[in-house]
Amino acid sequence: MPFLDKLNTNYQPKRLAVKLTAKGENYVQQGHPWVFSDSITKINTDAKTGDLAIIFGKRANKMIGIGLYDAASPIRIKMIYSDTTSVTIDAAFFLSKIQKAYQKRLPLLETNTNSYRLLFGENDGFPSLIADVYASVLVVKLYSEIWLPYLHSILESLVKVSECETVVIRLSRSLQNSKSHQLNDGQVVYGTLDNEVVQFVEHGVNFSASVIKGHKTGYFLDHRDNRRQVGLLSRDKTVLDVFSYAGGFSVHALANDAKEVTSVDISAQALEIALQNGKLNSYSGMHKTLAGDAFEVLEQLISKGKTFDVVVIDPPSFAKQQSEVALAKKKYAQLAELGVKLTAKKGMLVLASCSSRVTATAFYDINAQTLQQCNRPFKIEQKTQHDIDHPIGFTEGAYLKCGYYRFLD
Repeated sequence: MPFLDKLNTNYQPKRLAVKLTAKGENYVQQGHPWVFSDSITKINTDAKTGDLAIIFGKRANKMIGIGLYDAASPIRIKMIYSDTTSVTIDAAFFLSKIQKAYQKRLPLLETNTNSYRLLFGENDGFPSLIADVYASVLVVKLYSEIWLPYLHSILESLVKVSECETVVIRLSRSLQNSKSHQLNDGQVVYGTLDNEVVQFVEHGVNFSASVIKGHKTGYFLDHRDNRRQVGLLSRDKTVLDVFSYAGGFSVHALANDAKEVTSVDISAQALEIALQNGKLNSYSGMHKTLAGDAFEVLEQLISKGKTFDVVVIDPPSFAKQQSEVALAKKKYAQLAELGVKLTAKKGMLVLASCSSRVTATAFYDINAQTLQQCNRPFKIEQKTQHDIDHPIGFTEGAYLKCGYYRFLD
């Protein structure tokens, strides 16, 4: 398969024998994918990034799992196999894992959808690696050098399973600055790419993703089912889509005959993409955009007495680190309060969070308390989490939560 020679690495990974603290060993046996540096008590040789870390239990001195050693991360070993039976880590091993991941996505692919997350990092046994498919284009994002020695065979397997015709590599900021490889962010490493903006379908609605320069891999696929549901709620309705980015919720609403949709985002460029995505579909409603800080824009709309039948508030992560959690919770409460004021009589308020450090329980409690204080009777119609192509394999792997609040007055 004609992958670029730049995928090849001269480093041949070694096998490391590793012993852990009792606590670290317990985590591995429970299937947790992270081993932190302070859990390691012994390594039998000099370790380099990408080496296979064979973890031995203290009691019987038998293997309890295998991970990839990452010298650059406090998560020093990223697990790829959590079992006691012997296994060979080779191309066939990774192909089998990719095939299992693909099988999980089949129900989604039976719908009118050709965009999906094929590999969701640790949750699919590929820590620090994401693989998203947009029609015939596969976008692989790497967050660690651990995968460099194995990348060629993994990409071959991804192409074989997904049947994609083009592969684009995206790199995290640390990998973009690394001298351990010759890859470039946005590089086409297999096939050809005539246009960096790739069109795809999501539950019958047309979208586009900038796979070379867009955020992450070009688009956010995780909210797919929530976008579908908002679309179904939007017929003949006025809709406000806050933190709209490329217009995911907006476009589904328009495609489902919303009367008027207003997209709000701080990025004028993102709003332009939202308008273009809307035009990939036929619709009769009006699509308005408002560029600016969401909190300020919402206050301005409230001061003008504006309300909407459906209000969707889906902010970016407010808590990238633990120290930001308290402030994040205040922001969620503030957004919920603004959302209540902007939702029309009998309207629907949809509140979402992608902050993994704010638990689903905490987020739903914040929403319920804020809505109760606003003295408008409401009922919770549903609470949703990850779509099928974002399976949750461990506690920290869960980040997305979304609540649907119907007002009764």
